[in-house]
Parts: sequence; structure tokens; C-alpha cells
Amino acid sequence: MDYVAALLPPVVMAVAFTALIVTIVKSQGGANKAKEDAAVDAALSRAESAGQEPTAHGV
Repeated sequence: MDYVAALLPPVVMAVAFTALIVTIVKSQGGANKAKEDAAVDAALSRAESAGQEPTAHGV
């Protein structure tokens, strides 16, 4: 039974990691992609019209 206890955590982490990757891939694109792209474009145009370049926080 020690081998079950030794293998269980890596198997659980592998399943969780696979589920995370599947969720990330499924959330790419789709119906919300145009809305997200429009929001980013609007933010960039506001930053450009204000005469600033968007920078990362803390840089």
C-alpha cells in the first residue's frame, strides 16, 4: 500500500494540471474574444490619446 500513497499525490496533481490546461485552452477565443479585444483596444487608444505609453506596474 505504500506505493499507492507514493503515487497518489503526483497523479492528483497531473489530473489537476490537465484540467487547468483544458480550461485555459477552452477559454481562448470564442464569443468573448471580440469583446476582450475591444476592451484592450479602447484602453490602448485612451493611453495613446493621453500621450502616455502603457507601462507595467512597478517599472
